[in-house]
Amino acid sequence: MSFSRCALLWARLPAGRQAGHRAAICSALRPHFGPFPGLLGQVSVLATASSSASGGSKIPNTSLFVPLTVKPQGPSADGDVGAELTRPLDKNEVKKVLDKFYKRKEVQKLGADYGLDARLFHQAFISFRNYIMQSHSLDVDIHIVLNDICFGAAHVDDLFPFFLRHAKQIFPVLDCKDDLRKISDLRIPPNWYPDARAVQRKIIFHSGPTNSGKTYHAIQKYFSAKSGVYCGPLKLLAHEIFEKSNAAGVPCDLVTGEERVTVQPDGKQASHVSCTVEMCSVTTPYEVAVIDEIQMIRDPARGWAWTRALLGLCAEEVHLCGEPAAIDLVTELMYTTGEEVEVRDYKRLTPISVLDHALESLDNLRPGDCIVCFSKNDIYSVSRQIEIRGLESAVIYGSLPPGTKLAQAKKFNDPNDPCKILVATDAIGMGLNLSIRRIIFYSLIKPSINEKGEKELEPITTSQALQIAGRAGRFSSQFKEGEVTTMNQEDLSLLKEILKRPVDPITAAGLHPTAEQIEMFAYHLPDTTLSNLIDIFVDFSQVDGQYFVCNMDDFKFSAELIQHIPLSLRVRYIFCTAPINKKQPFVCSSLLQFARQYSRNEPLTFAWLRRYIKWPLLPPKNIKDLMDLEAVHDVLDLYLWLSYRFMDMFPDASLIRDLQKELDGIIQDGVHNITKLIKVSETHKLLNLEGFPSVSQSRLSGTLKSQARRTRSTKALGSKATEPPSPDAGELSLASRLVQQGLLTPDMLKQLEKEWMTQQTERSKERTESGTHPKGTRRKKKEPNSD
Repeated sequence: MSFSRCALLWARLPAGRQAGHRAAICSALRPHFGPFPGLLGQVSVLATASSSASGGSKIPNTSLFVPLTVKPQGPSADGDVGAELTRPLDKNEVKKVLDKFYKRKEVQKLGADYGLDARLFHQAFISFRNYIMQSHSLDVDIHIVLNDICFGAAHVDDLFPFFLRHAKQIFPVLDCKDDLRKISDLRIPPNWYPDARAVQRKIIFHSGPTNSGKTYHAIQKYFSAKSGVYCGPLKLLAHEIFEKSNAAGVPCDLVTGEERVTVQPDGKQASHVSCTVEMCSVTTPYEVAVIDEIQMIRDPARGWAWTRALLGLCAEEVHLCGEPAAIDLVTELMYTTGEEVEVRDYKRLTPISVLDHALESLDNLRPGDCIVCFSKNDIYSVSRQIEIRGLESAVIYGSLPPGTKLAQAKKFNDPNDPCKILVATDAIGMGLNLSIRRIIFYSLIKPSINEKGEKELEPITTSQALQIAGRAGRFSSQFKEGEVTTMNQEDLSLLKEILKRPVDPITAAGLHPTAEQIEMFAYHLPDTTLSNLIDIFVDFSQVDGQYFVCNMDDFKFSAELIQHIPLSLRVRYIFCTAPINKKQPFVCSSLLQFARQYSRNEPLTFAWLRRYIKWPLLPPKNIKDLMDLEAVHDVLDLYLWLSYRFMDMFPDASLIRDLQKELDGIIQDGVHNITKLIKVSETHKLLNLEGFPSVSQSRLSGTLKSQARRTRSTKALGSKATEPPSPDAGELSLASRLVQQGLLTPDMLKQLEKEWMTQQTERSKERTESGTHPKGTRRKKKEPNSD
């Protein structure tokens, strides 16, 4: 039957008989318009079958399903075929039909069988209704069904197949849930590494506390092997083994995220390689592999790298170094691979004791002391107080470049250097050899990120306390006995309690989706953002009790940052795995700028990057300048990291590395003079000059003008006093308090008076020029057209 003949027959049929012959007409139209959805009864059978087939799977979190936009249809070039076959639709009648459809309990129940919970059902209906009401012409099949329902020749439930089709357009995940579950099935990770499964590996666990020699014994085995790989948690540790190996006559290459060093003159790979754990190869065969700090397999963000190394390294012997708390988990994981674990226990080489008294005052510091802080502000404050007492301190914290950390460690370790005190964060917990006699915990509260990506402020764990305390009295240092205490007496009992607690056994290992898995997800959900893909992947993923999916907030942060930039999925994925500190705005904006340059196919050259970071950079004058330089160093790290993934677009890695070394020297000089930087910064922060525009210069050293202003100054000083100074407290009271705290000197006071006078003069001039008058007087605002 021809289309024109079919249309003619349809037009001649009375309205009542059109419904009766609809099936025959639709059959004739299939070659032109494709298959027509079945009736509700048929759909119900299919839904039941689908529901039973997917039984047993966890219910997905539908709040992660972001609806796509389906635009209403505009006028068709062929005209409104549905209207020609039947008649134009009355939109008012159609709206009543749709509202009736939405309220049907049977329809809502059927939608739930297809994965449309109340939230998705509502969103899908709103979109479906807008599509119907705003389209100039509808597909012929839905036009016919709507026409029949309006004339009472069909049931409102007959709209469900069209509604479901629309719902799957705006929520494509509904149409491929089973495939997505298969892709995100993470229940048998050992099967991901066939090369390792082809080797009958010998697993040796070197278990013991810090300074017990466990890593030393594993490394000796590594040196004596024909080939080997060392996997460390930090670049500093990878560098240390790299240098020790080559010094011992064992040619060894270095591989980190930002650096590749080959020692063979012809550029060939050496038989040994020292790398950060994320960079280890799971396809290269080795005789011996060493995985250091294996307890970090539980780390909420990086644990996946240790899991990958443990399950995937192709080595005849795999030596693990770490805490006893990881033994049971490693044994269980190796049981699933058919491999046995040999445990070798080690005891601490030097004694360590917890003192019965706290430090209480920095006046009680002795050479070889290390004060451990958990915030930069505490680092700065303590360093300043030590300098006031005529002592010199070294400073080490996480965001410092590796070269600066090593320089500060060398300065502290040198018996001929006047620097005898170290102020550090828990960055000293691993990766640095330090001659520490006594560890002093300035605080026991440390900010942390849990597995859900939430920030927590809790006392340090037993594992963390042991790791840090164990840095005192190391076997290789000049102090053969270690001591541990706290700054405040009230913290000492808590520290003793923490150290006495048994370390909780590690129960699960981290996992991470691969680029291939995300690409397969994107194939099924092509219009979904990468950040949303990750959310859906984690939600759909299935893991055994021995594993967990690592927190991916940093990945998602980067994905959302560069979402609007046109990049292929694989390139976007690589950019998002680049390690950045999302607390550094300049580093984040640099990732964005790098991605933008890449998308334009514009290489990021040495000259371009020099202009971007405004090189040459000046030595820091205050703490903010120092932090800015640290951020620039991180940006150069980011460039180097990307240069090994996109060599053509980041072509000047060697020049950038030379630039970074020069910057490291500038930062080292800044950290060497950090107390001076702190002094300048604290002075400006303390007086908060911009916060007191109405205080006259003559009262800078005198009494404050009002009770509120006195209160603000007390808070700015960080004073513990709750009562503000009395109105008749003269300048001596304020000045003596500042001098006593080491925050002000007579010379500084004179300089501040000069600066305040200059500032007040400039502000008075600005007020005069802008036409504002003090003491509440106002000029009448000029009307726009008054001239």
